[in-house]
Amino acid sequence: MVFTNLRRSLMAFVAGGAYRYTRLPGNAAHHHAQKRTAGWIDRHIAAFRLALCALLCITIISFSTSLMYVMDSISTQPCSGFTRDRHCRKEIARSWGQYSSTYSVPSEISPSIPKECKVTFAQVLQRHGARDPTAHKSLAYGDLVDRIHDSVTDYGRRFKFIKSYKYTLGADQLTLFGEQQMVDSGIKFYERYKDLARTDSPFIRASGQERVVESAQNWTQGFHQARLADEHSHTPDTYPYHVLVLPEEDGFNNTLSPNLCPAFEDSKHESDDEQDAWIEKVVPPLTERVNQNLPGANLSDEETIYMMDLCPFNTVANGKGKLSEFCYLFTVEEWLDYDYYQSLGKWYGYGNGSPLGPTQGVGFVNELLARLTGRPVIDHTTTNSTLDGSESTFPLNRVLYADFSHDNDMMDIYAALGLYNLTDPLPGDRRVSPDQAKGFSASWAVPFAARLYVEKMTCGGSEEEFVRILVNDRVIPLQNCGADALGRCTLSRFVESQSFARNGGHWDQCFV
Repeated sequence: MVFTNLRRSLMAFVAGGAYRYTRLPGNAAHHHAQKRTAGWIDRHIAAFRLALCALLCITIISFSTSLMYVMDSISTQPCSGFTRDRHCRKEIARSWGQYSSTYSVPSEISPSIPKECKVTFAQVLQRHGARDPTAHKSLAYGDLVDRIHDSVTDYGRRFKFIKSYKYTLGADQLTLFGEQQMVDSGIKFYERYKDLARTDSPFIRASGQERVVESAQNWTQGFHQARLADEHSHTPDTYPYHVLVLPEEDGFNNTLSPNLCPAFEDSKHESDDEQDAWIEKVVPPLTERVNQNLPGANLSDEETIYMMDLCPFNTVANGKGKLSEFCYLFTVEEWLDYDYYQSLGKWYGYGNGSPLGPTQGVGFVNELLARLTGRPVIDHTTTNSTLDGSESTFPLNRVLYADFSHDNDMMDIYAALGLYNLTDPLPGDRRVSPDQAKGFSASWAVPFAARLYVEKMTCGGSEEEFVRILVNDRVIPLQNCGADALGRCTLSRFVESQSFARNGGHWDQCFV
């Protein structure tokens, strides 16, 4: 404010807007001296004003430059490691594994569509938006909070908020924050592929759980809004768009959430070794500290993890995604350990580290190959031959497709596609960063509203179309098909590279 007032005063003076005043009576000599002084000022005032104007400009430019430098320094300042540091909030929110909310993951290859190329086909596979805890977890969290209230009278300094905290989270449903994520995602898809979306509507499927169906519907709202806002789109809009729902029922072939491999279901309970080892390494000190601050609660290591879970779930229960107080109970390093704990669970439970996880994703990959090539589906695993054999329920002539599923099922599909084949097995005795894991972590791969884009494009100078895949805006260089510097393969080479899916994975081992 002081600087602004000074600037205005100086600018007024430079412009000749000096204050008016009434001369007091005086003797003639004094009056004559004043006239001589005024004459000198009149002769030199133009030069004086010009010099002062230059000085003022230099001052403003210098101040503005300094302010920009300071603001830039603030925005790029690294996280100090303390959770209360505002520079750490983003890092914390991106360290919750599958409970993180989707964001544009760092990519060594530009995710932009190459200038010399035109996208001719786009498929999105998307996880539902942010939700409340699952039913059994929500009950466990509520019971834990009740027990703390019943047993603790002396709360530690940072834990005092728990005394008045009321557990009000629901179960399994999308939060308002999650609904908006999906609307935003529909807008994003339209904007990215608007050359196709202006004239073509996507064919949409959703796995049958309520939050997945609602996510698909919210996504269509965003797509529809973007089309209405596009002044270059003149195609009659058929909103609301039809969503084909695939039931999540025993015995129903559903490639978006398969449940037809008994051996896989059994093996999920035998894949926790590395995750258990990590818990033993990092969680006991946290449990000890939490119990010191909640005397009488006697939390177990599992319940300490529940306390950490309450951070992301209370955050996404806030319509604006404001960080919950639970998030400040742990350090940034501890959140990175938590993120790795979740990554181990996804890797060995459903991804490359699972003996039959990749086989679960084979059916969807074979459907994708059919869409990319315009040829009928060839598969004997989880596909539904009745649906996939009908033009109305599995068209092959569309250019835009949108499917909606769950994080675990997307992990299976990533593994079937071989997206993380360069990632070494994750160790349970030390933390491996996403960069060290060649782009894999649960928060990078399957956060709330995670999205996989599969693009087919024609490019100048090439006779064959290219295929490219992005996970949360990170280009995943394709494997075993001669990928170029942009991570792409020709369509024919990509189809050849998917021999694992085309041969049915290890489906024969599902019933051993």
